[in-house]
Amino acid sequence: MAKEETFIGSIDQGTTSTRFILYNKKAENIGSHQIEFTQFCPHAGWVEHDPMEILESVRICVSKTIDKATANGYNIDNGLKAIGITNQRETTVVWSKSTGIPLYNAIVWMDIRTSSICSELEKKLSGGRTHFLETCGLPISTYFSAMKLLWLLENVKRVKEAAEKGDALFGTIDSWLIWNLTGGINNGIHVTDVSNASRTMLMNIKTLNWDKPTLETLKIPSSILPKIISNSEVIGRVGKGWPFTGVPISGCLGDQHAAMLGQACKKGHAKCTYGTGAFILLNTGEEVIKSQHGLLTTLAFKLGKDASTNYALEGSIAIAGAAVQWLRDSLGIISSAKEIEDLASEVESTGGVYFVPAFNGLFAPWWREDARGVIIGITRFTNKCHIARAVLESMCFQVKDVLGSMRKDVGHRNEGRNEKGEFSLRVDGGATINTMLMQFQSDILGIRVVRPSDIETTALGAAYAAGLAVGVWSEKDVFSNEERMKKDKTFSPVLSEELRKKKVDSWIKALERTFDLADLSL
Repeated sequence: MAKEETFIGSIDQGTTSTRFILYNKKAENIGSHQIEFTQFCPHAGWVEHDPMEILESVRICVSKTIDKATANGYNIDNGLKAIGITNQRETTVVWSKSTGIPLYNAIVWMDIRTSSICSELEKKLSGGRTHFLETCGLPISTYFSAMKLLWLLENVKRVKEAAEKGDALFGTIDSWLIWNLTGGINNGIHVTDVSNASRTMLMNIKTLNWDKPTLETLKIPSSILPKIISNSEVIGRVGKGWPFTGVPISGCLGDQHAAMLGQACKKGHAKCTYGTGAFILLNTGEEVIKSQHGLLTTLAFKLGKDASTNYALEGSIAIAGAAVQWLRDSLGIISSAKEIEDLASEVESTGGVYFVPAFNGLFAPWWREDARGVIIGITRFTNKCHIARAVLESMCFQVKDVLGSMRKDVGHRNEGRNEKGEFSLRVDGGATINTMLMQFQSDILGIRVVRPSDIETTALGAAYAAGLAVGVWSEKDVFSNEERMKKDKTFSPVLSEELRKKKVDSWIKALERTFDLADLSL
């Protein structure tokens, strides 16, 4: 006999891996599968993915998860009500409408090959780096999809020719997946959601439409762009050839926005997701706040066609978990990511060592594309344990930089506080299982850090959006989550204010050493 009759599936397509998770009506994970895919780095600063490999990874994860759940007695065929999708943002794909074949590899969000395009635009446009800030909330940067699309149109002959013939389709990974899931060359649906669209530099964040003056300035044809939709509505049904044919796709959010929803972040609440990078978002409600301290103005979520839009301030950190991968894959100091906590625990401090992972420049709040990574404070006493601890601490210092900027922009009056008047940071993502990391994060911030019992809130947020659209959950179910929060782990600061200040001052010294290093001789 089936154990459950109502399920929501969540496709979580990240920077290094793809997952599919099945949730029951209680929002409990009843089955999942995850696989890593290839990351290509053909030149220094270039990062690419194979869109076809990503597509196949989704197919495998869905099949494996459904098989596991079925083996455990769940009647998935009859009970699966909807699918939600969440994805790595800004990663850009252009493919052929007639053949369905990508015209180039996907250019990943952290790729910096568009530096020269950005520099040229800054010089040419009257507003310089902030020329489009009023409409899209974003500065001109290698980070965003429009710059990657410009590079493809200017440098890849197949892309340019297909665009001229009307055969090219542009999208972030959500668009690529939805188009293929709903039929591909057989009338696949070409859409993107407001959260992913807000990261392209091409959407007006107030009208939620593609901004015509921006498109004209950048000479980007509107014909290649997807239709913009909300985060929670029935988009279409899964086509033939997939393990869940006929099931509606009804939720779609960029990964950081999905994590906000999964963490039930209302106005004034902030969350940080620790993945390859780290991403801090503060929900500002229906108010669009322009940052004066290096942050981005972006969408939080829009939960339905006619729903109000929640906005957010965001600070993006390019390298967080990726620094741990660097220790493992490039330096061989650890053989698996989980070993770093044990290694770092062998010493009580970094011994004065500070590590700034500006591998491809620094994102918020510094925005220094000329920065490069440094390790300073090394003495003969320094060993690999100190380096490992410094790598972990670097994530926390970067988060402090961003959260400090947020608090300057919004003021303490707009922070979401508990009944005791305490502000806390909600955290999620794979790295949060590291207790040392979370305790140091609380120590260096001087506030509580709250880790949910289920740290995979990105996938949960996409499931919530999908379930809301088909009536499985109400917004009250999503945002009134007292029962779930009882299981959360809270970290409280124990570091003295004096030592906290000394450590932060030392971090700033280290960080300033990274500036203007991009042209070091090879």
